[in-house]
Amino acid sequence: MLQDHITVQNRYKDFIRKISETEVVFALKDDKGYATSYSNEAEYEDGEEVQIICFWSDAARAKSCIENEWNQYEPSPVPLNEFVENWCLGMNSDGLLVGTNFDSNLLGYEAEPLEIILDIIEELKASEKSLELRKFKDMEDLEKQIREVWEE
Repeated sequence: MLQDHITVQNRYKDFIRKISETEVVFALKDDKGYATSYSNEAEYEDGEEVQIICFWSDAARAKSCIENEWNQYEPSPVPLNEFVENWCLGMNSDGLLVGTNFDSNLLGYEAEPLEIILDIIEELKASEKSLELRKFKDMEDLEKQIREVWEE
């Protein structure tokens, strides 16, 4: 089990590194919407399962999960700035988690959307890159606002 945990952690780090480099994430989409799952780890206070929207760092990884209930889905690219500003912030408001680089057994790192944004910002800074943001002045503004919300 520990091995799985370490593998999932490493896949998450790879996810952050790769999407920061390519500035694109992939979701699985069909004519009804995007692929969702339920958390293996978290539940709401009332015992309800927490919903996850899954994202991958490349189309091939996303394709490897096209089976069973997801067999009608296709990988759909999402620009990184849109992922950060629209998806992550929206999912945070809706109380959803982000599933990253899930494998065909639907195991992957489940993260709070704000945690993912902060990890992306850190990775972009480390590689001296910046994201064009529409809803924030710049990455520092985004980071500052997220840290304020995160620490409430």
